[in-house]
Amino acid sequence: MSDTQSQHKYTNRLINETSPYLLQHAHNPVDWYPWGEEALRKAKEEDKPILLSVGYSACHWCHVMERESFENPEIAALMNQHFVSIKVDREERPDVDSIYMQAVQALTQQGGWPMTVFLTPDGRPFYGGTYYPPHDRHYGRQVMPGFPRILLSMASAYQTRRQDVEEQASQLAEYLNRRSNAPLHSEEHKFAASDPLQMFKPACQELAADFDSIYGGFGGAPKFPNTMVLEFLLRMHLHRQKGELDTQSVLKKHSELDIVELSLQRMAYGGIYDQLGGGFHRYSVDAEWQVPHFEKMLYDNALLSRLYLHAYLVTNKPLYRRVVEETLDYVIREMTSPEGGFYSTQDADSEGEEGKFFTWTVEEIKALLPVEDAPSFMQYYGVSEHGNFEGKNILHIQQTAQKVADDAQISLDELQAMLKRDREMLFKAREQRIKPGRDEKILTSWNGLMLRSFAEAARYLSRPDYLQVAINNANFLLRELRPAGRLLRTYKDGRAHLNGYLEDYVYLADGLLALYEASLDPQWFSQARQLMDQALDLFADRQNGGFFDTGNDHEALLSRPKDIMDNATPAGNSVAIGVLLRLAAFTGYIEYREYAEKYLQALAELMIQHPQAFGHVLGALDFALSQSQEIAIVGDAESPEARALLECVNSRYLPNSVLACAAPENREVVSAIPLLQDRPLKNGKATAYVCQQFACQEPVNTAEDLKHLL
Repeated sequence: MSDTQSQHKYTNRLINETSPYLLQHAHNPVDWYPWGEEALRKAKEEDKPILLSVGYSACHWCHVMERESFENPEIAALMNQHFVSIKVDREERPDVDSIYMQAVQALTQQGGWPMTVFLTPDGRPFYGGTYYPPHDRHYGRQVMPGFPRILLSMASAYQTRRQDVEEQASQLAEYLNRRSNAPLHSEEHKFAASDPLQMFKPACQELAADFDSIYGGFGGAPKFPNTMVLEFLLRMHLHRQKGELDTQSVLKKHSELDIVELSLQRMAYGGIYDQLGGGFHRYSVDAEWQVPHFEKMLYDNALLSRLYLHAYLVTNKPLYRRVVEETLDYVIREMTSPEGGFYSTQDADSEGEEGKFFTWTVEEIKALLPVEDAPSFMQYYGVSEHGNFEGKNILHIQQTAQKVADDAQISLDELQAMLKRDREMLFKAREQRIKPGRDEKILTSWNGLMLRSFAEAARYLSRPDYLQVAINNANFLLRELRPAGRLLRTYKDGRAHLNGYLEDYVYLADGLLALYEASLDPQWFSQARQLMDQALDLFADRQNGGFFDTGNDHEALLSRPKDIMDNATPAGNSVAIGVLLRLAAFTGYIEYREYAEKYLQALAELMIQHPQAFGHVLGALDFALSQSQEIAIVGDAESPEARALLECVNSRYLPNSVLACAAPENREVVSAIPLLQDRPLKNGKATAYVCQQFACQEPVNTAEDLKHLL
């Protein structure tokens, strides 16, 4: 026994895992197993049901249930006596999480984490739920049964009503298999040949109906950022601007850009955004974006920084650029490993208290800021004696800077300089606090999302430091998580393991394509294409269309999940379709486009009817229907002429385009990227070709002429 283990009364098998979430439970009195053959074999040999508990490191209620139940020796004794208990990190094993979440949702019509599922020894679920308190609790007229009652009830059912348990388990297993093997759609949607973009009108109307015209976003509390839906609306704004789509009749009060901008501004001013350190919290518990759930997730910050970047390109508003840079600077400062990988999450809690790291009292602020600054600072950031969160204050922008400056009888510039100075002082003081826990595992998929965000920010904001972060990340991922051809899922403490899922392959391929367009280094394009070709071999469902989430070399599970709906992150299928379309534009390889279009045709009607669930793949549908622009710039990328052409492209939001560049004599690059082939220089100068489906307009030499083509 190691010195560390000897300091603890209990140590279970999770001590050998790399996941910080699993390691948090390694000293519970519960005899936890990780998911694997050992646990399943024990359940079969002893004829015990399995208790499957699924959560993640930054999950507040996961920590609560651990504290209340899994650290309780009496409750642990019940678990050890009657069950084989398995603990799963949903971020490492999205396959296990997806399968059993579908079962819990079928049983209870809701889901969430921590997820608690009871299984037969062969892995079929027969009962499940989410958080259970340590004893019965009354909520109005309802009673939430305590965890011990649930444990004894499930153990009794397994022992004395086995036939009922088996029947329930068989029905759920059949339901799960039916879902994963169902054809995407019985009839393919045929796109209108004359004006296919008009099919987006009902989706815009549906989103407008759910739009919160006061606080931005969609629906009420709790409120999530919905980045993918806002990205889709930004695309629709471009079509309206170019006269390609008239949605005025269905949107009426608010245009697509109105919806996007109000949402972005309210989030940037709200407590969901860290006003001192940059970066976004997970979601808002209220409709006003004021009180967040305080955990910070890598994927949220990847998707939000990209959305604000695109909004900046469309509007040129400094607020959006500031949010992009503050968010990415936060990721560099707090979430980047020395090797170049990005960490997964930061907890909501510190010192056992939710939000403690991020909140302030009036006394704390007065003690830290100059006496003449504090009143204006507190007015601007909505700080009060009673607070807005358990007697403390979450900083949020309460009033306009002009109003605060007028009240203080100073200029706007003076106020902004003062606020900047005060933020820096409070941030420095906050850095002395005990920080929330950080989940330092590095997930390939989420790194791919953030890789794309850094690459795009480098490209569009002319930030070579961001480009270096992206290059470091790509090198790390390809070196450590693809050591022998097969991409792996997770890395921590020098160890990579678990075969990568669909999302790992396609998110990384997507990020590498963005890195190619930012750096123009063809190795990133080649790596992206290799990953996508491998993804087609491992995950494609040639019979029913789309992609499975797990590879054909994956362990046998109860079903083979296929997620088609976008959630907090884009579905692997959604990103795969976008990557295929972009690769088709780069290469002219028709099989890429045909496979993507078959999927889009099968799901188009469903996507249009339910845009909240298909925001990302609606962007891919837009790419397919808009006839993407293939932009090839021939010439030395470092020459002034080529740089002027590149800057013309990179100063615009062109979501339905791909960009390639190389000198014509660079045969290696030209042969790797077919878009560059057979493109001679015009007048012996750097030349831009703008093509659609490899039919090109007249090549041009000047940025002014290129601007007209774009």
